[in-house]
Parts: sequence; structure tokens; C-alpha cells
Amino acid sequence: MRKVVQSSKPFFALLFSVVIAMMAISQPIAYAAEESNESKHYLGTVVNAGHDTGFSENNAISENDPHFGWKLGEFYVNGYTRVTEDKNGTPVFLKTVGDTVTLWFKLEQDITKLNGDETLSINDDANGHDEYFGIEKTDMGRGTLIIRHTDYQNHASDPVIYTDYLAATASQNAAVEVKLCEEGDYEVALDYELRKNNLDLFGWNPFPSYNDYRIFFRFSVRNGNCMVYPFDVVTGAELTNSSITENGFYLDLAKSRYLNIDIKKEVRKDGAEGLTEDVRFNKPAKDGEKYTDEGIYTITVSNQYTNQTTTKVIYVGTDDVLKAHVVTGLSISDVEYQLSMGATVAADGTLIPASEQSQPPAEPASPNEEIDTTTKDEDNHSEQPNSEVSLSDDASKNHMPAGMWLYAGGATLLVAFIGSAIAIAQRKKKHRAKNISRIDSADKADNGGDV
Repeated sequence: MRKVVQSSKPFFALLFSVVIAMMAISQPIAYAAEESNESKHYLGTVVNAGHDTGFSENNAISENDPHFGWKLGEFYVNGYTRVTEDKNGTPVFLKTVGDTVTLWFKLEQDITKLNGDETLSINDDANGHDEYFGIEKTDMGRGTLIIRHTDYQNHASDPVIYTDYLAATASQNAAVEVKLCEEGDYEVALDYELRKNNLDLFGWNPFPSYNDYRIFFRFSVRNGNCMVYPFDVVTGAELTNSSITENGFYLDLAKSRYLNIDIKKEVRKDGAEGLTEDVRFNKPAKDGEKYTDEGIYTITVSNQYTNQTTTKVIYVGTDDVLKAHVVTGLSISDVEYQLSMGATVAADGTLIPASEQSQPPAEPASPNEEIDTTTKDEDNHSEQPNSEVSLSDDASKNHMPAGMWLYAGGATLLVAFIGSAIAIAQRKKKHRAKNISRIDSADKADNGGDV
């Protein structure tokens, strides 16, 4: 008699595979999110710049042009948080903390066989010049990269020139870092000359033709934040909004040179109608400028590229009314009313109402006065408040964080699923045992009781 026993191993193998797949499912999602965070912005288009004109012409590349239908390479910028445009349509890259704005160039051609044409190559330009940047005739080699930076004071630095760039620095099919970019405006040009061999006489090319080409673009880099940092002139501690200092403060713009920063000063003066606010000045602020005269200073920072505004209020002085006005936000008249009702001003400018002032010690009760007129209900109520507190404490101790319910529920379902599977397997096993027993009894009966 052959016994047939079905194994439950495939079922558990399937269950194990499902669990492993669920555990691993989040990993590809994380990688995909990481990939999508990389931003690139491509810049520049190529034009026919004539020949020996200092790359000054701006001609479209026509069908008969040897540069028609293919690209030498591409420039792009990455490492920024956001890109916008100024009023002239120039890209403006906004950076925040941790960003490193970088310009790259990727060469896509073999410069000795452009577009797969062995008769077309980048020429070694021994006497090229650039009219726009004012670069006199020089040995430009096989392509010259030119970069000029203009700072926040509108001072244009001398252009940085990289001669023989395509041969010495660029690498085919690989992005090469050109420059790390700080705040300012940039002008970039790649000048190069093509040589076309029109006739080959056993390696001699007597009638080559030449054309100059240029990739030119502009871009700007700005800080994307909208912050200014006031510091105490004596302690050097940073002052936050609604801070109080007796010493005065100075401003640190953190090299954010393109923010609009205005500062307004207000003081109190005796007038016919009492003490009032008086605006004394409202002007643009300077990096490092100190403000030590008594008054309330309102600093307003705006970023024209993000349309964000930040305001900070600093009080310089010792006047309690102005301290409370700055810290609490109450008007001066409201602060004075609170003081007239017995409130006081703490050192940090907060108002302490009269009801919270320290009270004089109570006089001892006379022997004839009734000390305690309340009775304690020991049977029903005396311990109830403590019991409620105890229950509340126990409940708070046993409270499970909300984030754990998901894991607890998942684990419970998994255990229940596995337990059910084991129970089903055991029932099947018992059922098979009963069937086998019946079969054996039938065999004995057929054989006269012998097995």
C-alpha cells in the first residue's frame, strides 16, 4: 500500500517570498526619488561667427554649413534649488544652504573627426582673437573657453581664458567641471574654428576652408534665502525676532548681496497727548552697520527673485514699556494700561499681571475661628481624585505611539496567517491518517483479517 503525503513546504515558501518582497519594496522607491532630485539646466546655442572677425558675427547655421545637423557638446548647470529668469530672460539660479552651483561642459565629438567625417576637425587657431571680451590675437589652440564674472557692485573682473580647451581639458562623452559659481553674473563663450579638407592629394590638403563658431550665454547666481542676521555689538550673540539688547547690534548679510534690506527706527517722546511712537528714520541697511541709539528697530528683508519677505524687530534700550511692547506685541497704550493695573515687566520684557504678583503671607487664624468646615466622605469620594490621577497616569504609561499601531497590526495579521496555515496543515494530516486507517481496515477485512 503506497502512502501519499502532500507537503506544505510550497505554501510556506510562497508565504516567505511574499514577506521578503514586502520588506524590499521600499528600496527601489528610495533610489528613484534620489535620481529625480538631480536638476540640470542646459545653456547656450552655437552660431556661425564668420571667419577672422573676432567671433563677432551671429549667423544662423544653414544647410550648406559644415556644422549643420550636429552638436559639438553642451553646457549645463546643476547644484541649485530653483531656476528663474530676470527681466531680460537671463536664467537665475537660486541656491540655499548646502547647494553648490556648478557649470559643466560635455564634449560629444571626436575633435579630429567631427560628426564622423574624417575631413572635418577642430583647427588649431594660432592667431585668434575675441572682440566681445577684448582679447587680442593669441594662440587660442583647439577651442578657447572664456568666462567673465560681475559681482554685486557691478564690477566686471578680467575674463578668465582657457586656451586649447577642447584638446587639453574637455573629454569626449564625459562631463567636465568648468567652474564653481558663487553669487554674481556670468558671461561664458566657447570659441572654436573648423577646418574642412576639400581635396586630399596623397595626404596633402592644399585647399582647406575655415569657419569660426561660438557658443555664448549668460546666467546669474543668487542666494535663495531671505534672511539677515543681527548680532549684539558687545557679546556677539545672535539676536532673534523680538530680542532686547542694551548694547546695540550690527547686521550680517551672510554674503547675500542681492537682498533688499530696509531698517526703520522708532522712539518715544513726550508730547501734548502723552507718550507716542515717532518714526525717526527709514532707510536701506548696510552690511556690518551698527545701531546703538535707543529705539525700536524694524528690519525688513525682501528677495526679488523669490518674492519672500522677512521681518525682525529689535529693541535697543532699557525702557520697560518698550521692552514689553516689542516682546508681547501689545500697543504702548495697552502696556501702560497693564502697568497702571499693577502689572510689572520682567527682565526679558514679558508682562507679569498683578494677580500673579507674590502675595503677603496670610495671618494666622485665631483660636476661636473655625479652621475647617469641610468633612471628608471617606466611603465614596475621599480617594476618587487620586484614583482618577492614577488611572490617567497608568493610561499614559501604557499608551502606545501611533506609529507603532501599523507594525503591531501587521505583525498580528502575519502571526494569525501563519497560525491558520499550520492548523490547516494539521487537519489535513489527521484527515489523511483517518483515511489510511480505513483503508487498512478494509484490506484486513478483504484478506480475512490478515494483513
